[in-house]
This record gives sequence, C-alpha cells and structure tokens, in this order.
Amino acid sequence: MTDPFSELGLPARPGLSDEQVRAAWRTIAALTHPDRPDGGNPARYATASAAYAQLRTPWGRSEAYADLTAPQHDTAPIPAIPPGPAAARPLVAIRPLRLLPSRIRHGRPLRLALRAITAVALSVVVLAVIPGQPAAPALVAGLVLWFALTGRADLAPPPRR
Repeated sequence: MTDPFSELGLPARPGLSDEQVRAAWRTIAALTHPDRPDGGNPARYATASAAYAQLRTPWGRSEAYADLTAPQHDTAPIPAIPPGPAAARPLVAIRPLRLLPSRIRHGRPLRLALRAITAVALSVVVLAVIPGQPAAPALVAGLVLWFALTGRADLAPPPRR
C-alpha cells in the first residue's frame, strides 16, 4: 500500500485543508504532466493523480490516514466455511449487525439521524393524510427503502478482513 500523503509531499494528517492538497497536486502536476514540452514524467504524474483523487476530500483524507495508522494484519487466507447444513455454519449474517454501531459512530451520524427523522416524519404525514388507503403502506415501505439505500452512504466503510 502506498502512502498518498507522501506521494504529494504532504504530512500524514487528516486535518489538511482542501487548498493544501490542491496546491501540492498542482505543483506536482505542473512539473510532471505528460503534455509538457520535455514529455514530463507520466509515471510520477499518474501516482500523484491517484494520490490526489484519494485525498481531495476531507472524508478521503481521513480514510487514507486511518489506513496508514491501522495495524497491519497478516495476509493469511481466511478459511472457507465448511460445507454442511446451515445450522453447522457460523452465523455470518450477524457480523454486519455487530459492526453497525461502530460504522454509525465513525461515519456521519448526524446526517444519518437527519435521514431517519425525515423518513419517520414523512411516514407520519403519509399515515395522517391518507389513513387506511392501499397506497399508505406502499409509501411507508418506499420511505423505509429510501432510508436504507441512502443511509448506507453515511456509514463508515466496513473494516477489511
């Protein structure tokens, strides 16, 4: 794994501003761009471009910093789940539920709460405006689906295995 901060000549800190990252990128791009009269340095330009793409947002910088500071685990392969009846296999569906509080806490909890409040408020409005109508459960189910699909963007990424 390469260090995108060092690729741009920046200190490894998640608190860098957008302008600091952009300025470092522009300096390297001006010196290494393949359209320069001397041909530039396409390999260096490509690595700097990849580093800038990763660090251009505050979220990306925090993710890159977390990857750098995370303890490195051995790369031994994960054993496959043995074939057999479902009762004999470990419950792999429980792991995402166990990680959910951590993913909420390390993600964007306020935006997620705002989405949840919006979904609940709209569901209450739907049930108040058209109670007992066949469309009411479908609209509420649609709001729940909207929350589930858009709320994933506000969760932190799951840890790598």
